[in-house]
Amino acid sequence: MGMAATIPHYSVDDLARFPDDGNRYELLDGVLLVTPAPGPAHQLVAMRIGAILTAALRLSGCAHVFGPGAVSFPPRTQLEPDVLVVPTQGLLGSSWNDVRSYWLAVEVFSPSSRIYDREFKRDAYLALGVREVWLVDIRDRSVEVTRERGVCEVKRDVISWQAPTMEIDVRVELDELFAGVA
Repeated sequence: MGMAATIPHYSVDDLARFPDDGNRYELLDGVLLVTPAPGPAHQLVAMRIGAILTAALRLSGCAHVFGPGAVSFPPRTQLEPDVLVVPTQGLLGSSWNDVRSYWLAVEVFSPSSRIYDREFKRDAYLALGVREVWLVDIRDRSVEVTRERGVCEVKRDVISWQAPTMEIDVRVELDELFAGVA
C-alpha cells in the first residue's frame, strides 16, 4: 500500500520569503500557485486594458487601477490579477490585506496560466467578492466576462463595463486591444 502524498500549505506571510525571481507566487486556500513571468504580448495587452480603465476612471476619483494588484485574504489566500480595479474609499496607504472591495479583476492568459485562471482563479475571485472577472485570450482574440459563478459571456468585438456606483461607462474595442499582438 502506498503512502498518501502530503501537499504543503503556505500562508500569505510566507509569500514574502519566496525569491524575487520573476515568477508570480500566489496562494489559493494555502496551495501555492507559481507561474513564470509574463511575456511581452501578455504585458502589452494587460497594460492596454489598464490604460483604458485608468483614462476612464481617473478624473472621477472613484477608483484606482492597479497592474498587477492583489486580492488578499490572509492567512491562506492571495491572488494577483494582471489588472485590478478597486474603489478609492480608504485605499491609499493601506496594505492589500485591508482592501475588501473589488470591482474588476482581469487575467490575461499565458500558456502557463490558462488552466489556473479559468478553472480555479475565476471562481475564487467571485467567491472573494470581486464583482466582475475578465479572462483575456490573446490567441482567440476574445474576453470571457463573468459576473456570477457558472455564467460567462465570450466577447469578440466590444466589452462595455460600468463602474459600480458611478455612471461611468468604459468601452474596450477588442480589435484595438489586440492590434499588432501576435
